[in-house]
Amino acid sequence: MIIIKSDRDLEAMRPACIVAGAVLDEVAAFIEPGVTTQAVDQFAAARMKHHGARSAFLGFHKFPCHVCISVNDQVVHGLAGPRQLQFGDIVSLDVGVVYNRYIGDTARTVSVGGCGLLAQKLMDVTEKALYEGIAQAVPGNRVADISRAVQEYVENSGFSVVREFVGHGVGRSMHEDPQVPNFVDGKSSPKLRPGMTIAIEPMVNAGLPAVKILNDGWTVVTQDGSLSAHFEHTVLVTEGEPEVLTWPERMLSKSRAL
Repeated sequence: MIIIKSDRDLEAMRPACIVAGAVLDEVAAFIEPGVTTQAVDQFAAARMKHHGARSAFLGFHKFPCHVCISVNDQVVHGLAGPRQLQFGDIVSLDVGVVYNRYIGDTARTVSVGGCGLLAQKLMDVTEKALYEGIAQAVPGNRVADISRAVQEYVENSGFSVVREFVGHGVGRSMHEDPQVPNFVDGKSSPKLRPGMTIAIEPMVNAGLPAVKILNDGWTVVTQDGSLSAHFEHTVLVTEGEPEVLTWPERMLSKSRAL
């Protein structure tokens, strides 16, 4: 069942999304060569506490970390540990917080000090694909319009979208209906209505789309060892232009120029 958020719901959810965006900004700025992924997770936990929030991920289906930290060929759900980030790595940071009993969910891929041309193009294409998808989140469209926009932009740029993991509705629960694939799957697709809040999150591989899960039971990697990038925003469908809840200080019209 798709949950349509009331004005009262949104009054509580907007601050949760603002906190998620703030924590992601702070964690991204913390990334530098030599820092361990465990230190990144601990820093994220401290920033959440500072903002009066808690991790939406820690303990979710027994996930053991506060944020997801996925490096290079890791797609999503990377675990914190002793690994030291190296100059030239790219790191996908996925932040989910609980605040006011609502969840804000957002992700971004950043480079560690700098990166190669392929990695930079991959990140740029993935971020632009996110905004191509967001632009379709208007009343009367269907979820498939978001999916199509992401898939077409990614594939026309020479990359591939992951099939096994998709975006989703979000609110008081981490994963609400509807699912929001980054590809057109041919299934019946719900119409978008004002009050829907969805996490749109392209996961894009530089190589083939196939992925696998490592023995830790969480970390998803590309099967061919190619780089992967991940960008995500929590988005509100309004009567007009979509509202990017986890990036409120920037208008969608500006992001289209990326």
